Amino acid sequence: MAEHEETLMEKITEKILGDSSSSSDSDDDNPSHAHALKSKVFRLFGREKPIHQVLGAGKPADVLLWRNKKISGGVLGAATALWILFEMLEYHLITLVCHILILALTILFLWSNASNFINKSPPDIPEVVLSEKCVLEVASAMRIEINRALDVVRDIASGKDLKTFLGVVAGLWFLSLVGNCFNFLTLFYLIFVLLHTVPVFYEKYEDKVDSFSEKAVIEIKKQYAVFEEKYLSKIPKGLLKEKKKD
Repeated sequence: MAEHEETLMEKITEKILGDSSSSSDSDDDNPSHAHALKSKVFRLFGREKPIHQVLGAGKPADVLLWRNKKISGGVLGAATALWILFEMLEYHLITLVCHILILALTILFLWSNASNFINKSPPDIPEVVLSEKCVLEVASAMRIEINRALDVVRDIASGKDLKTFLGVVAGLWFLSLVGNCFNFLTLFYLIFVLLHTVPVFYEKYEDKVDSFSEKAVIEIKKQYAVFEEKYLSKIPKGLLKEKKKD
């Protein structure tokens, strides 16, 4: 039994590493393939673009990657202040919104009425109108994303991809464990903090993280192949496929 497992592990290792070793040997012999070899370097999640472009290459990406430390620090500080206000001081969102609106409306009302007595112009309050085109574009984008999510759920539930099914179940189970430890506000704040720390950390130590991730992915593939060989391959395929063959 032990010899069979060792043989199985050797076959899996050769299958996973065989292609990469052969391609690396041929690229070393031919200097013209240096650029292609560089492009084949393992990157996390299979990305081919820099992390800044993956995040959209706009102002949100600049904030997440701390291109402007004052803005990024201010955003993170404001989020921390709100979390302390709601979670630690037990302030309620509706109460906060109502108090802010009361204060803003009171200041604008007094300013508008007092402008005649203090010889100053009244506040310029802009007129905000949502156009029909803007609303339809947002609704169309939401419809596309919802339909895409429903297609993914349908594919998983139909049993077409066992690997994706197991990954989704494991992810939902992990989220359920996290949900038992934190409430929604704290979980949202933790995700916000991670978005402002993990990308910049990854950009700084990109090569080291990718190297470690490559080894982890290879090991996960090996373990999954062993699991599939021992258990998943022995699951009966059912009578439906036999009927189709007949």
